[in-house]
Amino acid sequence: MIQIIAGKKGKGKTKHLLEKANTEIKAAHGSIVYLDKSAKHMYELNNKIRLIDTSAYPITNSDEFIGFICGILSQDNDLEQMYLDSFLKIANLENADADKLERTVEKLGSIGETYDVTFVLSISMDKDELPEKEKEKVIVSL
Repeated sequence: MIQIIAGKKGKGKTKHLLEKANTEIKAAHGSIVYLDKSAKHMYELNNKIRLIDTSAYPITNSDEFIGFICGILSQDNDLEQMYLDSFLKIANLENADADKLERTVEKLGSIGETYDVTFVLSISMDKDELPEKEKEKVIVSL
C-alpha cells in the first residue's frame, strides 16, 4: 500500500511523517525503516526505527532507487512499513514528468503488495499537482 503526505516545501510534511512513524512503531509487530536524504532527523525518531541516509549511496535514477528498496526488503523479512521523506529527491524524480512519477509509485505499490509493506511518501507537491492515480493515495495534504 502507498500513502502520500503532499504539500509544497516547508509546509510541515516531515513533521507529519516523523509523528506517524513514531506512533506506528508502538503497535508494529515488524520493523519500520525511515529513508531520508540526510541523518538530520536521527534524534527525532524512536530508536526502534532504522534510519537510512540515502545520500551515502550512489542512487542516480528512479530504477536504481527501486533496486535499493528491494535490497532493503531482501535483508528484512519482518519489514512492515517504510517511510520515504523527500521522496522526489531520494528517488531522483525531482525533474521527472508525471508519467515517470506514476510508474515509480506504481512499482512501489506492487512491491508493497508482494511483500506486505506499507510505503508512506512525503512528496513536495500540492495534491492537485499530483497525477490523478496518486491523488487517491493522499492521507495528508498541506
